[in-house]
Amino acid sequence: MRHLLSQLFLLLLLTTTLFGQKKSSDKTNLLFIITDQQRFDAIGKAGTFKFLKTPNIDKLADEGAYFTNAYTPCAVCAPARTSILTGQTVENHGVRKNDYAYNAPDEGNYCNLPSFDQVLIENGYYGEYLGKYHSPIHLTEGYSEFAYKKNKHNVYTLKNKKTYQDKVVAYLNTQGKKVTDYDLKDKFFKNYYTPDPIDMRYKKGDDYRRTHVVSHKEMKISQPDGHGKLHLPDNLSLTNYQTETLRKALKRASKQEKPFNLTVSYFFPHSPMLPTEPWYSMYNPEDMPIPESIKDDMKTSPYKNGNNRKSMPEYSDPEKVKYMMSNYFGLISEIDHYLGKIISDLEKYDMDENTLIIFTSDHGEMLGAHGMREKNVFYEESAHIPLIMWYPGRIQPTKVTSPVSLIDLYPTIMDYLDVEGGTRDGASLRTIIEGKEVRKYTVTEWDYNGPKQPNYMVVSNDGWKFITSYSTDRPDLDVLYNLNDDPNEVVNLIRDNPNANQYKNKVEELKGYLIEWLEKNNSSRVNLIKNRTIL
Repeated sequence: MRHLLSQLFLLLLLTTTLFGQKKSSDKTNLLFIITDQQRFDAIGKAGTFKFLKTPNIDKLADEGAYFTNAYTPCAVCAPARTSILTGQTVENHGVRKNDYAYNAPDEGNYCNLPSFDQVLIENGYYGEYLGKYHSPIHLTEGYSEFAYKKNKHNVYTLKNKKTYQDKVVAYLNTQGKKVTDYDLKDKFFKNYYTPDPIDMRYKKGDDYRRTHVVSHKEMKISQPDGHGKLHLPDNLSLTNYQTETLRKALKRASKQEKPFNLTVSYFFPHSPMLPTEPWYSMYNPEDMPIPESIKDDMKTSPYKNGNNRKSMPEYSDPEKVKYMMSNYFGLISEIDHYLGKIISDLEKYDMDENTLIIFTSDHGEMLGAHGMREKNVFYEESAHIPLIMWYPGRIQPTKVTSPVSLIDLYPTIMDYLDVEGGTRDGASLRTIIEGKEVRKYTVTEWDYNGPKQPNYMVVSNDGWKFITSYSTDRPDLDVLYNLNDDPNEVVNLIRDNPNANQYKNKVEELKGYLIEWLEKNNSSRVNLIKNRTIL
């Protein structure tokens, strides 16, 4: 009897020990999904484009925290993505330009703090990164199934055993061919596509170039010039390929004892905007709405010469922009389609209830607004991005209207995953999600070319936007928009306005927010802003 009681006691002790400790597999997983160049209103949930079909993104938004006023830290790829990974301002991590992402790991005095992925991996997570990578290469140290190499131009790039480009080249060698006399060879996919009327080379041939109407310099064909239907089967689209790499990673992660942190970084809807079928035909160009600001005269805007808009009249042509919009939304619906497969895999592996999903984008796309394409500016279409956080049982369905920045994601991830990640420039969004905090403002920065362009944007929770520079003598770079009355940002209230002084208090309020933000983040520019007279 005593022997039986002893065995029962040992069994109880063992059971208590096992269930009293949290197994690593019970810890919160992280699935980070980031698109490239997807603006805030380019999801069905936003309600701006009633025709846009994104049921899987909408599902995450309906069941999780849907942020309606999330902004990029910087409206360009590498600076924004590095801020997301490190939770730092662009000034503090130092990656001001895309080129810095390709430097050798030991080059440059920047980015000296680890990414959230590296911190998680150091704390026992299984980490992989799939898709487009566009941050300093040394931040990739620690990922499984990941490597990089140095090419003949001394640029560091990703190295894969069998890349997507290999598949495309193989298809091109066997089946790739022209369909019409106007087909062109795309410089990114190396395959044929039929160009749309907005395409730079439409009916003009491969060697078409044009002269800049202002500087008279030659403009070469670049990625953003490509618009049309890509001649690849749907199962060879880049979005399909990137999804399949993630699905394989999820399968690998499901066999691990460790929790996982996985990122899939989609290339699209970034240019060249070349969807395959059926996505190319999903939205009829004739049904696309014309941006209300497409004919903005830009008289009081610091961006009147921005993004080469004067030498690219096609992006202020209502009929041509419709083709760009059609392709853009088709690419987004394709991503949404594959997101459904990813969610199904999480359910199949019983990982859906213990995984935090973050869905966002690095910056937006002008899409013809103000006659512009791409990003690089502080307009809403460029700087305002989607952000959704989904975690069953831990994040209740909620709409968050406070203005926030993607630099807040690093501390938010550490908060929900219960990992000590140190202090960063951002702040956890958990208190906002739970309704315990309302933020007054957020800041986006730009220091690509010094104070030749606006350097800071402040957006307040009452719908005002202030744009300024750290220049000492550029009043033309100062802007105030009332987004409540002027959502298309056409009227700069403090330029060429005889009643500008009535907005002095609002400008001082927003300038005060900017100073507070700069001081908090130990910016070297704070005194320049303090001494700047706006009105």
